[in-house]
Amino acid sequence: MTLTLDFFYPVVGAMLLLIALMTLRDRHHPRRHTAALFWGLYALVYLAGERLPPQAVGLAMVVMALLAGLGGVLPGRHGERTAAERAASARRLGHRLLLPALLIPAVTIAGATLLKDVRLAGAPLLEVKNLTLVCLGCGALLAVAAACWLTRATPLQALREARRLVDSMGWAVVLPHMLAVLGLLFVQAGVGKAVAHVVTQWIALDTRLAAVLVYCLGMALFTIVMGNGFAAFPVMTGGVGIPVLVGVYHADPAVMAAIGMFSAYCGTLMTPMAANFNIVPAALLELDDKHGVIKAQLPTALPLLAINVALLYVLMYW
Repeated sequence: MTLTLDFFYPVVGAMLLLIALMTLRDRHHPRRHTAALFWGLYALVYLAGERLPPQAVGLAMVVMALLAGLGGVLPGRHGERTAAERAASARRLGHRLLLPALLIPAVTIAGATLLKDVRLAGAPLLEVKNLTLVCLGCGALLAVAAACWLTRATPLQALREARRLVDSMGWAVVLPHMLAVLGLLFVQAGVGKAVAHVVTQWIALDTRLAAVLVYCLGMALFTIVMGNGFAAFPVMTGGVGIPVLVGVYHADPAVMAAIGMFSAYCGTLMTPMAANFNIVPAALLELDDKHGVIKAQLPTALPLLAINVALLYVLMYW
């Protein structure tokens, strides 16, 4: 009776599969076959990922990367209302249009705080291990239902809007998923140990400041290269954070991990590899400069990285 995160995987997979079918039926789409294959393979990962051999999932990811890299994932053609119709709808609905979007964080917070200890027939109502994500999924489904009720639209129209949004973001939708897997792959491949060897052999870490600089700057640089702080964290923490900062200089592990992750986020602000943060918003906002978001964030990211270095140097023993 427990609502688990596994419930939402087939929901996402079914949505992606329907988007793939809609793309395939779009005869005005410039790359409908390759784009449909891309979304179909991604749907397969959600629908049958655990039942597929790891090699099959890996092959699907490689094929998806090739399809995206060769320009096979392009936006389709979507029927849109005129500017006058959109303005009339906006005047009719007013600020009520924000309610479905606000429903997502409201349900997430309420569920994670008020329902975390609720049990039915001796079992928890919501999966404790993934409580926040389960509540987020519930909030998203309720928001879709609320949006359909508010606008008097059908679930099919919601699916059309989902396809339009996915088309706007393109292949970047799957980038966080792949980069997170990349971090795990680096851990399994021993990249952290290799980084530790290179750092200790080529960089003098005989002072606390040098070790802090290498850790924070390395966290940001790895994030810039990989586009994901979660992928950089195990590499730099396993290579420098634990063996040097904690092992040699006896830093507080909690402070080291928190400020290190914050340094990685500074790298996120500066890289096009973090496409879901920096490239997708530029596309959705139709900015003339696709790197405009990154340029606007640089004056924040660089000073913040310097502040992180100072904070870790001062607080690592607290």
